[in-house]
Amino acid sequence: MAAADLERGQRRAGDLARAVGFARSLVIYYGQPWRLWGLRRRYREFLGPGDLAFDVGAHVGSRTRCFRGLGARVIAVEPQPDFAAWLGWQFRHDPEVTVIEAALGATPGRAALHISRRTPTVSTLSERWTEQVRQGRGFTRVAWPDRCEVSVTTLDALIARHGRPRFCKLDVEGSEALVLRGLSAPIPALSLEYVPAAISVALEAVERLTGLGRYRFNLTEGEGLSWLWPEWRGAEATRAWLARRQPGERSGDVWARLEVAE
Repeated sequence: MAAADLERGQRRAGDLARAVGFARSLVIYYGQPWRLWGLRRRYREFLGPGDLAFDVGAHVGSRTRCFRGLGARVIAVEPQPDFAAWLGWQFRHDPEVTVIEAALGATPGRAALHISRRTPTVSTLSERWTEQVRQGRGFTRVAWPDRCEVSVTTLDALIARHGRPRFCKLDVEGSEALVLRGLSAPIPALSLEYVPAAISVALEAVERLTGLGRYRFNLTEGEGLSWLWPEWRGAEATRAWLARRQPGERSGDVWARLEVAE
């Protein structure tokens, strides 16, 4: 009886932690409505009415909302069941948003998703990434106690079904380079996260992009939306900047766009 009570208590504690994590995400991404205006100003450089956008790692849908506000059609990809269900409910009356409950990878299949209950934004397919980022800023108290098996598809498969996007946002917690292995032709523009404690992921992603097309790059730091560089630069300068990051520095995003749309 005591063992059963303990199991029920642990299950309830886990459910509470997941609920807290879900609420935390909503507060972070929807608690500052003025931030949506800044997002639209930034993404207006890449998207307009009728364009197609991929929101990969859609989470609670803040970028999907932004892209829809610019008139774009959106494919929102999210592997966490709770968040995929939330996205389906949130955009249930919008035929221009398609929600896909899946992760992306190099090949289709199934994979184990490592879930952080209290900070679900950092749930990941990469166990190696969880080990790397523990030494980084903001990750010292993060844990990934839960696992669930999820479906995995590829960028090429999404493009074959829905068309080539004008812009793709990749926020997949350590799988950015892996996801780009599932892309065989360049897309006009995209962004992907870099984490200084696991900077090899971003370096590999930049290398992969240079093999796909003639990309130029820029960067944003933290949650900021201002360009780090006044002009877009090549892969060599981008890799050099990334390689100088120290584990305790802030994360941010690498942005890439084709010099000539192909």
